[in-house]
Amino acid sequence: MKFIYTLLFFLFVSNFLFAQETTIPKPAKVKHAEPLYLDLMRDLGARKGEAEFNVGYGTGRFKNKVEHNAFIEYEWAVANRLGLEVEVPVLFAKDNVGQRTNHIEGLKLGTQYTFLVDEKHQTSLAIGYVHEMEFGRSNPTVRNTPLFDGFVSSPFFIAAKNFNQISTLIYTGPEFEYHFKKKEMETNFVLNANVHYMVPNSSHYIGIENDMRIEHGHLEYIMRPQMKLALSPNFAVGLVCGVPIKSKEFQMDFMTRLIWEPKF
Repeated sequence: MKFIYTLLFFLFVSNFLFAQETTIPKPAKVKHAEPLYLDLMRDLGARKGEAEFNVGYGTGRFKNKVEHNAFIEYEWAVANRLGLEVEVPVLFAKDNVGQRTNHIEGLKLGTQYTFLVDEKHQTSLAIGYVHEMEFGRSNPTVRNTPLFDGFVSSPFFIAAKNFNQISTLIYTGPEFEYHFKKKEMETNFVLNANVHYMVPNSSHYIGIENDMRIEHGHLEYIMRPQMKLALSPNFAVGLVCGVPIKSKEFQMDFMTRLIWEPKF
């Protein structure tokens, strides 16, 4: 009888705990369309345990060179509304005189916290920080080449709001670029404004990313039409092209991004 009583008590407690766990509501989250060129650390309002792998490739044409870029990144939510990201970008470039440059550009680490999720008004607000260590370019004629040339420090603010199926998002903040050899700090400013149409009952969207930078006192404005196609519930592809509105060197680019969200 003691065994039966113990078993019944165990089943009762297990059922109670399971019922409590299944009735805990998930944190609020508003679905926004993410920019595909300037990627976020995680979805705004991300829930703990969510993760995403990205692999991308792009090619860009400038007045004096052609660049090919590749990257791999992993982002995950370590807690509700708190996302982290690790990215490794790679550059393959060739200028007009045939000189090639192939190297890993650096190691990029980022974090993002969504401090406001308002389902009623379909609004999300977030702050974050990106720190990129820039690898030095190896030179066989120079001994003891430093591992890092410098770093880029980028605090940012994000505001996003939906108007029915129209998603709007602004990403903005300063960039502080420090060069170890020159011992100089350069300050730039980034404003990324996005408008996307989200296809109802799906994860597809199409829109425009307006990528604006103020660097050395000059404005560079690249418009990036783009689309995201969800091929399955956890796999998607993003396509982006860049068209210069105001730029001294940039002519055109194209990028594709493969997105996989594993289900843990």
